[in-house]
Amino acid sequence: MKDRIKHHLTDELLMAYSAGALPEAFDLMVATHLSLCDECRARAESFDAIGGVLLEDDEMTASEMGSQSLAATMELIKKGPARPRTKDTAACSVLPAPLRDYVGGDVSRIKWRPIGMGVKQAIIANSPEASARLLYIPAGTAVPDHGHNGMELTMVLQGAFSDEVDRFARGDVEIADEDLEHMPVADVGEDCICLAVTDAPLKFNSLMPRLLQPFFRI
Repeated sequence: MKDRIKHHLTDELLMAYSAGALPEAFDLMVATHLSLCDECRARAESFDAIGGVLLEDDEMTASEMGSQSLAATMELIKKGPARPRTKDTAACSVLPAPLRDYVGGDVSRIKWRPIGMGVKQAIIANSPEASARLLYIPAGTAVPDHGHNGMELTMVLQGAFSDEVDRFARGDVEIADEDLEHMPVADVGEDCICLAVTDAPLKFNSLMPRLLQPFFRI
């Protein structure tokens, strides 16, 4: 029996996604989660609808639109919808559709880099605002305990992990901030693959991870 998604995105993240206000790495995270989660996809669509109504009201009260604004609007129309709210039906794939499209294939295309204790990572998006990486955690392995200098979103793509908060399985997203210190441990039965997005470096509690942190950019 498959685990049901229990851990969802916040309204604030979904509204920022609908408004196009998220960094690329967070945008990728939200799109990936929406492809698996009916509940969050419905909420995101409701925020889109509200935004459309507000935009209509604003256009009706505006006296006129500048030529540059009209040109920009026409360009967006030609490009079509940037982020369709479609459900991923490829159950056999580890990477949901938005992630497959982003990396150009499924998990076999990922170029993993070892970071210690059998854990591997692949950085797939990086900017001054935020970074996104795929993490491979062998079954039963613990990630070093750490805190956060900002926000970290971690979504399970395969297997599951548990920490001081709860257990997270496929589709679940853990939202961590400066108030959370944890040590995620992959379930014994299956290797865990996650998508992790951060907007600031992690705060590791032990010396060795802190020394290696600049090399692994985590």
